[in-house]
Amino acid sequence: MKAHSINCFSLIAVISLIGCSGRESGPPAEAAQVKVYAVNYPLAYFAERIGGGAVEVVLPEIEGDPAFWQPEPDDLTGFQGAGKILVNGAGYAKWLDYVSLPQSKLVHTSSAFKNQYIEISGAPMHSHGDGEAHAHGELAFTTWLDPMLAIEQAAAIDAALALPESGFEALKSDLLALDQSLAAAFTRLSGQALIGSHPVYQYLQRRYDLNLRSLHWEPDMMPDEAMWQELQALRRTHPSKILLWESEPLAGIKARLDAMGIQSVVFDPCGNRPEQGDYLAVMRANVARIESIQLD
Repeated sequence: MKAHSINCFSLIAVISLIGCSGRESGPPAEAAQVKVYAVNYPLAYFAERIGGGAVEVVLPEIEGDPAFWQPEPDDLTGFQGAGKILVNGAGYAKWLDYVSLPQSKLVHTSSAFKNQYIEISGAPMHSHGDGEAHAHGELAFTTWLDPMLAIEQAAAIDAALALPESGFEALKSDLLALDQSLAAAFTRLSGQALIGSHPVYQYLQRRYDLNLRSLHWEPDMMPDEAMWQELQALRRTHPSKILLWESEPLAGIKARLDAMGIQSVVFDPCGNRPEQGDYLAVMRANVARIESIQLD
C-alpha cells in the first residue's frame, strides 16, 4: 500500500509539472487575422489602412472595371469563406444580386448616406472593349470620388472590424487633406465647361460644383464618326476645351482632340488596384494633372 501511494503521488507530481511547464514556456497565442474580401480597390485600401496587420484583405485579380466583373466559382468560394465582405452599394457589382453570401458578413459601406445617392436616368447601353453591352444603371456608384463620402465608407469598415487598434483616424486625416487639395485644384476651373469621357464623375462633380457633361467613350477604342459628331454637337451648347479620361487615351484619339483644341486630362477613379502606388498616390496624381491644365 505504501509503495503504491508513493507511485501515485509521483505520477500526479509529474503530470502537474508537465502542465505548468507547458503553460509557462509556450509562446503567447497571436490573434488570427480577419480575412476581408472587397468588391473594389478603394474599399480594400481603406480596410488595409484601418486594419494593418490585423487583417488580410483580398481583392480578386480583376481585369478591367470591378464594377462589371463576373466572379468564377472559386472566387465565390473565397467570398463565402471571408470574415467580412465589403460592398460598395449604389448598385455597384450587380453580381451580388445573383449569389448567396452570408448576410452577417456583409458590410454595406454606403448605407449611412443612401439618401445622397445620385440617380441616373436614360443611361444608354454600351460596352467596354470586348465586354458585354450594359448600362451604368439607375444610380451613380463611384461614391468614393467624393472624399467626404469615402470617409463615411471607411467609418463603416472601421465599425465592422471593431479592432483594438485602428488606422481610421490617420486615413480620415489623409482623405480630408485630399478633399482640400481637390477643392483648391478645381477652384481654378470654376465655371469652365468640362466633358467626361465616361459617366463616372457624378460624385466628383457634385462635391466640387463642376460644370461637367459626359460622353460614353473608351480610352482604348477609337470613336467612330458618329461619336465625333456627337462631341461636336455637345460643344455647341457646352464649349469645353477639357476632356477627362479614366486612363490615358489612344494617341490617335488624343491627337484628334488636340486638333480640336481639347486637352485630354486623366482623372483615374482608381476602382481597381493600380499597377504602382496606392489609392492616395493615384488621387494625388489626379490632383497634379488638374493643377497642370492650361487655361486661356
